[in-house]
Amino acid sequence: MCYNTGAMTRTILHVDMDAFFTSVEQRDRPELRGKPVVVGAPPDQRGVVAAASYAARTFGVHSAMPSREAFQRCPQAVFLPPDGERYDEASRQIREIFERFTPLVEPLSVDEAFLDVTGVIHLFGDGEQIARQIKDTIRAETQLTASAGVAPNKFLAKLASDMDKPDGLTVVPTDPDEIAAFLAPLPVGRIWGVGKVSQRHLEQSGIHTIGQIQSFDPQRLARILGQHGAAHLHHLAFGRDEREVETEHEEKSISNEHTFTHDCRDYDEIRSVLMNLTDKVGSRLRASGKIAGLARLKLRWQGFETITRQRPMNPPACDDFSLRAMATELFDNEELIKPVRLVGFGVSNLTTESPAQLSLLMDEEKERLRNERLSHTVDTLRQAFGPASIRRGSEK
Repeated sequence: MCYNTGAMTRTILHVDMDAFFTSVEQRDRPELRGKPVVVGAPPDQRGVVAAASYAARTFGVHSAMPSREAFQRCPQAVFLPPDGERYDEASRQIREIFERFTPLVEPLSVDEAFLDVTGVIHLFGDGEQIARQIKDTIRAETQLTASAGVAPNKFLAKLASDMDKPDGLTVVPTDPDEIAAFLAPLPVGRIWGVGKVSQRHLEQSGIHTIGQIQSFDPQRLARILGQHGAAHLHHLAFGRDEREVETEHEEKSISNEHTFTHDCRDYDEIRSVLMNLTDKVGSRLRASGKIAGLARLKLRWQGFETITRQRPMNPPACDDFSLRAMATELFDNEELIKPVRLVGFGVSNLTTESPAQLSLLMDEEKERLRNERLSHTVDTLRQAFGPASIRRGSEK
């Protein structure tokens, strides 16, 4: 195939699966179809909703809501634990369907992606026709439905895909005046980057729709949101977005968290969980071929107050020994003033340069290189024989 975008107006699709996790569950368990289904933590345990079916959403249940509140709103809902393997498998099927139409696919998560189909219109038809073919193929091969937006840029495509759910298809015009008219009646909160705080400030100034931003004095808008925020908002209010569809994303940070079933006061238990999280971060870090220059500890106390503590890793590293030492140091420097609800560990400032390459003659660097090789060996053994095949001596 020949993919040639030339100088023509871009055609971008945003394809978003409908209630993905719960739709997979209902597909595989026909007796649940049409019923309120919630994927996430059980209502008798601490945790949140990962996804809610459309039937559950009519009761006000939504993702990130505490499961206990979801149960109070919809006690007849069926609560199911997440099944990551099945969702990942369905996601791989969908990604393969996307790539039949274009190699320019930018996944945003397991259930949505941008597609640049500008260069394949001569093969498959215009953007609307391609979107329909993709939706029909997904339905035929996975028995799942998707909603799609077709537009000249990513901002508009994503906005459009959410306008006619489920199983919807919305096409945005390409003429600048028609785009402005398309956006004008929409609430200001539909603009990418406008959060609850910004929306409140805008509404207090009498701005409720995108059309009002289009006609609002830029200087007054800058006094509300600052120069950068005002320029960003004004740009998007007219549907302008120059971002390209990116087929590869470089991971900027890696982290893992654990929420305790009950607020935990046991120092040794918290520390053991932290070490397990650190091992997972280390394994992911090495799998990415990166080393980390910054380590970060996260603690959430009873009552949801959250603190983070971070420290540079000098030199940068990816081995378990260095990561555990840094996690331990950060944790030991914190007084456990309250029971802990959540603990997390993460790394950032990722690079590909190995510290061992800087000075192989230094004993410290030789030891670090040995530790890194040993950590890679542990990764290999765990992949072959399971995560529990090798444990730290301190683990019970």
